[in-house]
Amino acid sequence: MLPPRILVPVIVACALFMENLDSTVLATSLPAIAADLNVDPIHLKLAVTSYLLSLAVFIPISGWMADRFGARLVFRGAMVVFTLGSILCGLVDTLGEIMAGRMLQGLGGAMMVPVGRLVILRSVPKSELVGALAWLTMPALIGPILGPPVGGFITTYLSWRWIFWINVPIGVLGLILATLYIPDIRGEQDRKFDFLGFLLAGLGLASFVSGATLLGLPFLPRPAVLALLAFGAVMLGLYVWHALRAPAPILDLRLFRIPTFRAGVLGGSIFRIGIGASPFLLPLLFQIGFGMNAFHSGLLTFMSACGALGSKAASVALMRRFGFRTTLVACTLIGGVLVAVPAFFTPGTSQALILGVLFISGVFRALQFTAINALGYADLEGTQMSSATSLSSVSQQLSLSVGVSVGAWMLEMALGGRGGANLRMDDFLPAFVTVGLISASAVFVFLRLDPDAGTEVSGHKRKPRQE
Repeated sequence: MLPPRILVPVIVACALFMENLDSTVLATSLPAIAADLNVDPIHLKLAVTSYLLSLAVFIPISGWMADRFGARLVFRGAMVVFTLGSILCGLVDTLGEIMAGRMLQGLGGAMMVPVGRLVILRSVPKSELVGALAWLTMPALIGPILGPPVGGFITTYLSWRWIFWINVPIGVLGLILATLYIPDIRGEQDRKFDFLGFLLAGLGLASFVSGATLLGLPFLPRPAVLALLAFGAVMLGLYVWHALRAPAPILDLRLFRIPTFRAGVLGGSIFRIGIGASPFLLPLLFQIGFGMNAFHSGLLTFMSACGALGSKAASVALMRRFGFRTTLVACTLIGGVLVAVPAFFTPGTSQALILGVLFISGVFRALQFTAINALGYADLEGTQMSSATSLSSVSQQLSLSVGVSVGAWMLEMALGGRGGANLRMDDFLPAFVTVGLISASAVFVFLRLDPDAGTEVSGHKRKPRQE
C-alpha cells in the first residue's frame, strides 16, 4: 500500500485527469465540432469559456462545502456531477446545449480539484508539500498527453461525441478510490455561509467573464456587452468592499497580505493567461493554418504535456537548489518566450523543431506550476487553507478563461483587419505573440519575492556571504 502522502494525491489526480483530458481533447476537436454543429470555430470558444465560467462562479463555495459536509462526501458528489455533465455533452446538437453541458461539468469540477487539493494541504507536512503536489500533478498530466492524440483519433476516425463519454469509466474509478481512501476531513463546521459575498462574487465573475467572451461575437449588440462588463466590474468592486469587512467572506481577500500567497496567485494568474490560450490556438493553427487533420494535430500538441510529465521528477531538487524566486523568474521568462514561438511556425517548419519547442515548453510550464502551487501555501496556517484553495482556484480558472478570450480576440482582430471571412496562417502571429508577452510579464511579480521566500516548503537555504 502506498503511503498517504502519495496515495491521496494520486486519487485526487483521477479528478484532475478527467478535467485535463476533457479540455485538451475538446481543444483538438473544436474544428470538427464546429462543422458538425454548423457554427464558427471561434464561436466555439463559448463551449470552452462556459466551463471555465462555471468553475469561477462555483469554486468559491468549495472550501465552505468541504468544511461543512466533509471533504470525502463533497469530492465524491462532484465526480458524479462531472461525469453526468460529460454524458450530456456527448448528446448535444446545438451550441447552446453544449454550453449547458459544459457548465454542468464546471459545477462538478468546481468542487473536485479544490476540495482534493484541500485534503492534501491538510494531511501533508509542509516539508513534503512540493513532493506531494508533484505526485498530484504527475498522473494528471497523463490527461494532456493522451488528450490531443486520443481526441484527434476519435474525431478523425470515430465521432467527436466519444471525447466526452470516455470520462465515464474514469469517473467511476475515481469514485470508488475516493470512497475507500480519501479521509473525511472537516474544518470549521460552524462557519456561517457568506450568502451576500457568494451573490456579489458570482454575479461579478459571471458578468465579467461572459462580457469578455462575447466581446467581438455577434450574439449581443456592442453596448449590451459593454454594459455586461461594467456590471461585472461593479459587482466585483462591491465584493471587495464586502470582503474586507465581513468576518468570514466566501473569498478572503485578506490572504493577499501574505507575500508568498500574493505572488503565487497574482503571478500565477498572469502566467496562466498564455497557458490558457495555447490549447485553443495551437489546434486551430495546425488544422486551419497548416491544413492538418485532427489526429495529426493532436500528435504534435501532445508533446507539450510529455515535457511537463518528464520534468516532475526534477521539481523537488531544483527548488531545493535554487529556491522559489530564482526558479519562478527563470521559468516565467523562458516559458513566456516559448508560448510565443509558435507564431513563427509555418507549414515548412521541421516537425522535429516543432516537437522540440513544444516539449521544452511543457518542461518549463510544469516546473512553473509546481513552484507556484507550493509557494502559494508556504506561509499559510491550517485554518486559512480552505479559503486559500477557493481563492487561488478562482484566480486560476479566471485567468485560463481570459487566456482563451484574449487569443480569440486577437484572431478576430486580425481577421477583421484584413476584411477576411476565413482564418489563415498569418492571422495567428499577433495572437501567440500577445499571450506570450502577457505570460512573461508575470516576472515583475516574482522579482519582488524575498530570495528566501517559502524556504520551509522548498528546503532552499542560501549560503552565507563571505566577509
